[in-house]
Amino acid sequence: MEGVDGEMTQLPNIITLLRVVGALGLLLCNATDIVFWGLYCLCGFSDIIDGFLARKFKCATKAGALLDSLADICFVGCCAWKLLPLLSLPQWLWIWAGIIVVTKIANQILALVMYGECCFLHSLANKVTGFLLFVTVPITFQSIIPISITAVIATFAAIDEEHLIRLKR
Repeated sequence: MEGVDGEMTQLPNIITLLRVVGALGLLLCNATDIVFWGLYCLCGFSDIIDGFLARKFKCATKAGALLDSLADICFVGCCAWKLLPLLSLPQWLWIWAGIIVVTKIANQILALVMYGECCFLHSLANKVTGFLLFVTVPITFQSIIPISITAVIATFAAIDEEHLIRLKR
């Protein structure tokens, strides 16, 4: 029984690492193929399930949370690399997205300066933003309204993150 518990405590991190592998696999796929979107869905599902399992098995760790954040960055980066060239977005939305990215980077620089470490927060606003990004990116091929709404929430999340970093939460 001891071995089973030990293996179960590693399961969330294994799933997170598989998300990195899946995200990198996206780079090998044509973004218009079913394989790409199947991997996309698996990566999105793994992002939900790894945290759930970490809490269920009471094995959530700071290292696991950092790994999850790095896997999220890898997934978003790989998706952006493959999908952004296919999307026709207005210039104002590109600028807005750039401001959000710069704000998120500035938040990490703030955390490094204040505390000597990165501080990837899993706040409710960040979780909602991640979920909405996952859902609205495919819809963006049809309409920019959902991704625009996501941008509003992402902006709030970035501002909230800066506030929480200053409070060290």
